[in-house]
Amino acid sequence: MLVLTNPLLSIVIPAHNEESRLPDTLDKIDAFLQTQPYSAEVVIVENGSSDRTLALAQEYAQRRPYIRALHEEGRGKGLAVRRGMLEAVGDYRFICDADLSMPIEQVNRFLPPQCHQEIAIASREAPGAVRHGEPPYRHFVGRVFNTMVRIIALHSLQDTQCGFKCFSAAAAEDLFPYQITNGWTFDVEVLFIARKRGYKIVEVPIDWYYSPHSKINVLRDSIHMGLDLLTIRWYGLQGRYRRV
Repeated sequence: MLVLTNPLLSIVIPAHNEESRLPDTLDKIDAFLQTQPYSAEVVIVENGSSDRTLALAQEYAQRRPYIRALHEEGRGKGLAVRRGMLEAVGDYRFICDADLSMPIEQVNRFLPPQCHQEIAIASREAPGAVRHGEPPYRHFVGRVFNTMVRIIALHSLQDTQCGFKCFSAAAAEDLFPYQITNGWTFDVEVLFIARKRGYKIVEVPIDWYYSPHSKINVLRDSIHMGLDLLTIRWYGLQGRYRRV
C-alpha cells in the first residue's frame, strides 16, 4: 500500500463505544491495505463514547501514518459520518461500519475498474448477495423499513441501511454538506438528496455477516427512523436540499 497526500481511497469509520471491536477491525483493514497497489487512508470519527474508543484510535494513528483519529463532541452516526466524509481527502470515500460485517476485501467491488459509478452502496438484497447468520426477525424488520423507504423516499433501492457505501470525492462534497439528519437514517437522506440531483446509485451485492452486538434498538430506533423518513420527505418538499 502506498501512503500519499491524495489517496485513491478513504475509509471512514464512525465509532461510538467501539473499544471491543475497533482493534480487530483496524488490524484486518491494515492487513488488507498492505496488499493493495493503491494509496489509502483510514479516518476514524469517534463521537460521544464513554469507553476507550478515542484513545485506541489515537494509538493506532500514532503507529500507522495513514490513520487519522477525529473526535466529534455530539452523538449520532450521521454526525460522525458527515464529519469524516467531509474531512477525508480520497478520490473515493467509503463509509465502513466498525463491526466490519462486510469483509474488507470486498471494498474493491466499489472502486474502478470493478465499479465506475459516483455512488455505490452495499446491498444484502441485490442478486448475488449472501446474508450470514441473520435472525429471521431482524430480516423481517429490515424489509418492513425498506418498504417504508421505497414508499416515502427512494422508490427502487432495495437496501439503503447496509453500513457500507462509497462516494466519489465530488459526490461526497456535493451531498454531505446538505445532510441534516444526525441519526441512523442519515444515509437515506443523503441518497434522497443524490437522487434529486440526478446521481445514479448502484447497489453492489456483498457477503454480510450478522453481528449479535448491534447497537440498534429495534422498537425504539424503528419508530425514530420512521419519523425521520417523513421529515426527509418534508424537507424535500420545502426545498431544503437545493444547492445554495
